[in-house]
Amino acid sequence: MMTKELKENLSEVSKRKNQIETILFHMTDGIIAFNMEGRIELINPAATRLLRLIPEDENFEKIFDKLGVDVNLEKIIYLENWTSSEQRVTIGDNHMHMHFAPLKNEDDIPAGVIVVIQDITEHVRLNNMRKEFVADVSHELKTPITSIMGYADTLLEDEYDKETKDKFLTVIATEARRMAKLVTDLLALSRYDNDEIKQEKVEFDLGELVKRCQDKVQIEIDKKHHKVECFVTANVPPVYADKDGIERVVLNILTNSIKYTKEKGNIKIYVGFVYNDAYIKIIDNGIGIPEEDLTRIFDRFYRVDKARTREMGGTGLGLSIAKEILDKNNRKHRYKK
Repeated sequence: MMTKELKENLSEVSKRKNQIETILFHMTDGIIAFNMEGRIELINPAATRLLRLIPEDENFEKIFDKLGVDVNLEKIIYLENWTSSEQRVTIGDNHMHMHFAPLKNEDDIPAGVIVVIQDITEHVRLNNMRKEFVADVSHELKTPITSIMGYADTLLEDEYDKETKDKFLTVIATEARRMAKLVTDLLALSRYDNDEIKQEKVEFDLGELVKRCQDKVQIEIDKKHHKVECFVTANVPPVYADKDGIERVVLNILTNSIKYTKEKGNIKIYVGFVYNDAYIKIIDNGIGIPEEDLTRIFDRFYRVDKARTREMGGTGLGLSIAKEILDKNNRKHRYKK
C-alpha cells in the first residue's frame, strides 16, 4: 500500500503540474519545449496560434525551416555563449520575437531547447508610425522653410520694384503662417496625447453653436458661391460638454467641406437628436474620399492627395485633432433634460 507521505508528495506534484499547465494554457506568449532529438515535448496554444503551426509541424528543424529562421538545435544546446539566441520573424502581417535557450535537467545536463515567442506586431506598428510621423513633420517643415529662405535670399541679393518685393514678401508671410499653423496643431496633438488639455465643460445649445460656426466661415462660403443650409431636425436638449473643443471639430469638418467642394456647391448641415445621442451631419457634393482611404482619414499627416491638400493650406492634422477631442468628450458628455 502507498504510504501517506508518498500520496501527499504525488498529490503535490500533480497540483504543481496542473498549475503549470494552466499558466501555459493561458499565457499570451508562446512556449515550445523540444527534446534533444528536436521533437516537441510541450507546446501551449499561443505558440500554435502565433506560428500558425499544423499537426505536421512536429519537430524543431521542420518548424523553423518553414518560417525561414536560421537556427541550429545543437549550437543552442552546446554553444550557448557563442550563439545568438534572439530571432525575429514576420508571419503574414504579424511580427514575432523569439528567444531560444538550452533546457537542462536537475543535474545541469542538456535536455533540449525551449523557445519563447512574443507577438511584437503592435510594437513594430507604433515604431513605424513614429518614424513616419518624424519624417512627415520634417518634410512639412522643410518645404515652407526652403521657400522662405529662397525668396528672402533673392530679395537680399538684388534690387526689385515694389510690386515684385510685395509678391515675394506675400509668399514669405504665407509660408510662415503655414509653419505656425503646423506647429500649433502639433502642440495641440501633443497636449491631447499627454492629457494636458483641461476641458471646460458648459451647457450649450448645439444648434446655435453650429450656426455660429457657419457665420465664422461665411467669407469662405461666399468666395466659392456655395449654398449652405443648416437644419435643426429635432428638439435637441442642451449639451453639457467641452464647447470650445466641439466648436473646433465643427469648424474643421465644415472648412474641409468648403475647401473640397467646387464653386457653387451645395452643403447641408443637420443637427438632430436620436434616443440619447445628439449628432451633427454635414453633407456636400464635393469630390469626396475614395473608399479605400476611409479607414486612414484619422491617421496623422495622412492625406488622400498631399499636394492638393498642401496647396489649400492643410496640415493633415485637422481630423486627427478632431478625433482626439471627440474621444475625450465621448466618455463624459451628457445632455440636460
